[in-house]
Amino acid sequence: MKSWSWRSRAVRGVVWQVLVVALLALLVWFLASNTAHNMQVRGIQSGFDFLLQPAGFDIGESLLAFDADQPYWRAFLVGLTNTLRVAVAGIVLATLLGTLLGVGRLSHNLLLRGLCAAYVELFRNIPLLLQLLMWYLVLAQALPPIGEAWTAGPLALDKNGLAWLTGPADTPDVVFALTPEFLAVLLGLTLYTAAFMAEVVRAGITAVPRGQAEAAAALGLSRAQALRRVLLPQALRVIIPPMTNQYLNLTKNSSLAVAIGYPDVVSISNTAINQTGRAVECIAIVMAIYLCTSLLTSLLMNWYNARAALQER
Repeated sequence: MKSWSWRSRAVRGVVWQVLVVALLALLVWFLASNTAHNMQVRGIQSGFDFLLQPAGFDIGESLLAFDADQPYWRAFLVGLTNTLRVAVAGIVLATLLGTLLGVGRLSHNLLLRGLCAAYVELFRNIPLLLQLLMWYLVLAQALPPIGEAWTAGPLALDKNGLAWLTGPADTPDVVFALTPEFLAVLLGLTLYTAAFMAEVVRAGITAVPRGQAEAAAALGLSRAQALRRVLLPQALRVIIPPMTNQYLNLTKNSSLAVAIGYPDVVSISNTAINQTGRAVECIAIVMAIYLCTSLLTSLLMNWYNARAALQER
């Protein structure tokens, strides 16, 4: 059995770590108790019991059924589903677009390479909030009025948003609908994040030794085949870690959707704060939601990164 001596570096390391954790825990306890005391002195209610009370407001866009008589916890659940809805769709679309742009930046075609570079420099240098506002104003102004929708097969687009219609033309049924707010958020997040992802993909491909491309050409593979079968698989080990950061940024940036009225979890939280006055609790819920979604995203991407690295050996 190893003896515990202060002369041991390992023992000293454990002791200092325990002390740091204890000091952090003490600091958190002090801040929490001080906040609770100040709120009590000022007559401010605290606690999470409000989550069981009726919300008293409707949510204009929801994948889950919701009405004003349902409790606040379900309203937060609706806000979470709306956040995940736009975040997952944005991640998929931004990955596809960013990959195409990153590959295009390495094209031998001067025009294509220049257009991809111009896209990257334009969209990544304009603040995301301005882009969201721009897309929302464009959709609000450019779309035709209700009843005069642009149609393309079963799709109809007007100021109500994008809808998939079925049934007779005079009395169609709406299968699903995407509101202008959702479309504006999705466009803004996708186009903005894709500009950063394009640089990640470009850097990953250029990190692959040039001899790999030459070997693929010597085997008779076309440039597209070499890219798909040789370069991109090897570039994944460089692409995945920074791409994970972009996924996390997209998810957190979706909180800006509150600026254009999209009912995400931040919007629901703001409404709950105005009605209940439980600012600390609502902010804590939102922080916990974004922390959990970010950790889950990191775990999934780390698993995929380990799997891709295993295939490289």
